[in-house]
Amino acid sequence: MIALAFIGGYLIITLVIGVVANRRAEGTLEDFLLYGRKASLPLLFLTMVATYHSAFAFLGSSGFFYKHGIGFWVAGTWTILVGAITYTYGVRIWRLGKQFGYITPADLLADAYESETVRLLVASISIFFSILYIQVQAQGLGYIISVASENRITFEAGTAILLTVAALYLLMGGLRAVYWTDALQGVWMYVAVWAGALAITYHFWASPAEMLAQVAAVRPDLLTVPGPHGFFTWPMWLGLGLVLSFGIVLQPHLFIRYYTADSERTLKWLGATIPIYLLTLFIPTALIGLGGALILPDLQVPDRIFPELLIAYVSPWLTGIILAGATAAAMSTLDSILHANTTVLTRDIYQRYVRPEATREHYIMVSRLFVLALLVIGYLLSLGQSGYLVIIVTLSGAGALQLLPSVTAALFPSPFWRLTAAGVTAGIVAGLATLVVTLIVWPHPLTLHGGVWGTAINWIVALVVSRWTRPVSAATVRRFAEALQSTDGQG
Repeated sequence: MIALAFIGGYLIITLVIGVVANRRAEGTLEDFLLYGRKASLPLLFLTMVATYHSAFAFLGSSGFFYKHGIGFWVAGTWTILVGAITYTYGVRIWRLGKQFGYITPADLLADAYESETVRLLVASISIFFSILYIQVQAQGLGYIISVASENRITFEAGTAILLTVAALYLLMGGLRAVYWTDALQGVWMYVAVWAGALAITYHFWASPAEMLAQVAAVRPDLLTVPGPHGFFTWPMWLGLGLVLSFGIVLQPHLFIRYYTADSERTLKWLGATIPIYLLTLFIPTALIGLGGALILPDLQVPDRIFPELLIAYVSPWLTGIILAGATAAAMSTLDSILHANTTVLTRDIYQRYVRPEATREHYIMVSRLFVLALLVIGYLLSLGQSGYLVIIVTLSGAGALQLLPSVTAALFPSPFWRLTAAGVTAGIVAGLATLVVTLIVWPHPLTLHGGVWGTAINWIVALVVSRWTRPVSAATVRRFAEALQSTDGQG
């Protein structure tokens, strides 16, 4: 009851924030979808880290440490890449968005390649693969509420309750509500995961060092690469590094974040600081997963190791605070994905092809209807409870990674990889087909992640086709080059 009370209290706080955000809203479509492009460094930092690290990190990484060992922390170097991507790609995305008024990833790429086909293809990829991310958050929320209530509230009911709360404050306040709640969630989840890991560790051992010594004695396979099941080979490590950095950042809920910054300097500072939060969050989850392998060695669902240990061995007061933090971790990403997919559907599909001349109030109403539709889809997907949370995230990232060639060529123009609309389209189609083969038919050939195989084929096909098809006009090439060289004077 105490744990559920803390979670319930947290949910009430987020709803209050949604109400306040709604009252502060400016009533414009850009404010609802992009926070008016006014996000400062503290706010953007917290929403970025809270969105990037979610149930995948809070629950999924602990489950992966539990099953596959320390290799997951070694592979965590993708968190450093996120900072580098933000400093380079993010700044250029911001420049183009500010200059040309882009709202979605498809806006940028359709303009860069002068193609509505590219717009529809990019929008479809953005929606389809990020919906898998909705499934991750929904499953995580279901795990939390069912464990906290000792299954008195079922997985299905708990998921429905928490999804509804996230949708409600998003419906009220748009991206402003998402950012404000993320600021709370980013702090809460970081403190909570450290508090929980240390509480569990010191309940059983005198120190983390003693715990690791016992792991080395009892389960030494967990402290090796590639781990007890041979998963973390070096090619897999390389593949995960790309899939969980570029593959996540290129999804719309993070890509759109770059448009919302108030200045170029904000994004550069974000790139320099964001890895500190992202990487250090995996230290406590390693303690939970490795220690949990000794405490509960026969757990059927590894992703539940953190909440199971909390309920069994930590005081209910602290457990409530920590599980509320886990709830924050999942909801901070869930609301962002719901918002991003709503933005893509409203901007790239509805506004472009259905009602191009409607009022901003109409578009805001339609975007809220899309939120409800996506909520239902995410809930239905979560009922399957298929696979590990980390595996689902990597599948989602592998799909979004197929945008890497087109985005790179647009942001970093070069005669070597000057792509065309036909080349981009053919490359993406070939990359997605390769994903089907290397993720389903022949999983991870030579232990290199299927997402990397797909991206490699994507690049090759895009370059070959672009060599023999109509190039982008000189005017667009020049327009982009000038916009990419411009700064806001605060760089």
